[in-house]
Amino acid sequence: MTTITPRILLEAYRAGIFPMAESAEDNALYWVEPEERGYFPLDGLHVSQSLRKLVRQQHFDIRVDTDFAAVIAGCAEQRPERRSTWINGRIRKLYGQLHDMGACHSVEAWHEGALAGGLYGVKIGAAVFGESMFTRVSGASKVALVHLVARLNFGGFRMLDAQFMNAHIATLGARPMKKAEFMALLPAAVKAHGDFFAFMGDDDPAEVLQWALPGK
Repeated sequence: MTTITPRILLEAYRAGIFPMAESAEDNALYWVEPEERGYFPLDGLHVSQSLRKLVRQQHFDIRVDTDFAAVIAGCAEQRPERRSTWINGRIRKLYGQLHDMGACHSVEAWHEGALAGGLYGVKIGAAVFGESMFTRVSGASKVALVHLVARLNFGGFRMLDAQFMNAHIATLGARPMKKAEFMALLPAAVKAHGDFFAFMGDDDPAEVLQWALPGK
């Protein structure tokens, strides 16, 4: 079994690759280097009127890094529409270690005192590599994404990678990007400085939408 340490994992992200498992029950990991990535232009998020309403009404209490373990557990849990995931025990341990190092963050949507949804991703320089998101209450992960993009724009980030395209993230503004184009952008993004904690406006919906939708 290949030994993957947090430091090796960060170097892999800098090289455009990341690990996955066949399933949550399989403890083996393999490296992935997609020929086509999912990619969120930080000035191109699509926010529907209903999603804007959820943000404005502050339906969810947004928190950052208050329960990373619960977020990755939520992303790994089975649901009726998804019987298994690629997040196994080794993934949970490795990314928990990255979180302890300050290199992996969670954006959490809480509702009535319970974790309703959220997302997590790896942060290197001015790039964030989105790993997974989950929802228990309708709209929770989408609101978390809006807050994430506001935070990245405010903090001077250059890249939000989504790894793979799918129909869900396409509705939110993600677009496909060929490997060559992604690799041309990656070195400068990971070397630049992005401040993940500069944004302090999570309790101000107008500021969140302003920074999530620059120029709109």
